[in-house]
Amino acid sequence: MKIVIAGAGDVGFHLAEMLVKNEQDIILMDEDEDALEYAAQHLDVNTILGDCSSPEILVNADVSEAQLFIAVTTSHTTNILSCSLAKKLGAKKTIARTNTAEYLAPEHLKHFIDLGVDELFSPKDLAVQEIGRLLNRVSATDVFEIENGLISLLGFVVHNPSALIGKPFSYLNEESTDYHVKVVCVLRDNQTLIVPKDDIILVDDHIYIAADASGVKLVNRYIGRDLNRINNVMITGHTPLALATAKSLEDSRNVKIIVSGTSNCKRFSKSLNNTLIVKGNPNNTTLLKEEGLDQMDAFIALTDNSETNIISSLMAEKENVVKTISLVDNSAYMHISQSIGIDTIINKKLLAANEIFKHVRTGKVKAIASFHGVEGEIIEFYIQYTNHITHKPIKELGLPKNAVIVGIVRDQKGIIPKSSFQLIQGDNIVIFALPGSIKKLESIFN
Repeated sequence: MKIVIAGAGDVGFHLAEMLVKNEQDIILMDEDEDALEYAAQHLDVNTILGDCSSPEILVNADVSEAQLFIAVTTSHTTNILSCSLAKKLGAKKTIARTNTAEYLAPEHLKHFIDLGVDELFSPKDLAVQEIGRLLNRVSATDVFEIENGLISLLGFVVHNPSALIGKPFSYLNEESTDYHVKVVCVLRDNQTLIVPKDDIILVDDHIYIAADASGVKLVNRYIGRDLNRINNVMITGHTPLALATAKSLEDSRNVKIIVSGTSNCKRFSKSLNNTLIVKGNPNNTTLLKEEGLDQMDAFIALTDNSETNIISSLMAEKENVVKTISLVDNSAYMHISQSIGIDTIINKKLLAANEIFKHVRTGKVKAIASFHGVEGEIIEFYIQYTNHITHKPIKELGLPKNAVIVGIVRDQKGIIPKSSFQLIQGDNIVIFALPGSIKKLESIFN
């Protein structure tokens, strides 16, 4: 698939990096020569220097041959204009990044389709949605839902003490007598492993489990944390994400936000109605304690500084806050942050890439996504017809060793399949695959 990406910043580079791994034909455009040079040195992509909203530049990029045109510059007006031009020039599908929530309202989307923009997304709004999901799944470090929660993929860390330590991974499956959960993989010492069922669970293992609607409660029981509802939330930062998160939570929870600067406090007060706004420095650990950090159910660090977010989240962990969420935009910290004890990280680049990936695959592949720090991908295939894969149980399909079928959606019901399960036409199959397995999976399911 030929894909043109306009914007070689954080989101554009990260997206290109993920797409190149999946052997896509990528052209990366930007006006920043240094950003393009860095991308060319680190990625197998073609680069074009210039304004992506210039018809001449778009013609030079052969957008008429592009199956997908993705505009992810920091200017949403540039993104919308370049998508409109790319569509007129023959691009099959266009996706634009926006920073304006108003544009995403259903009543306005038709206007953008008329302009030639097929899809709009906002990294900020995706992060707000992710934070909401994580607060609803208190004990999970990661949440990925298929078909509105018919199947959930949940990550959690095995803390000491835990009844799981020393038990085989098969114990997790066997505890679910009706087969409602399944171990997907484990992140151990920064390595992603598809573990044999007789392997032993170790302290600090970061385990990822698939669960149907009934299995989610069972997964919560494994984690052994206080699962009371999140009521009291502290947020730090004066970023747009911090404001949007507070606004999304203030009507259902008690929210306190630490904001630096008088002007920022005034700006936040104009948008927030039920949030307590405290003027102060998020770096000031004494202030956080004075404002009742130890009384909070959740601490969400959303400043524009990854280091500040990591440090304050670690302090919240020491104060026994049940749920900590930290914005970490520096990809170099992705592995480090969780290995040193941070509960959950949010990375807008990865969230944006996951959202766009849903539009990349063709044929019977419906969606694709990934977890923070995990070397593997979640893929959803759709069985369009009765064929060779519907005539045998899944254990006889010849799946690669580094891939696991973790769930099936059939007739609006989530199923965690046994090896004897047989697919039928109309099934959606959710698979977790380590790098190098995707081509073989595509050959089986296509």
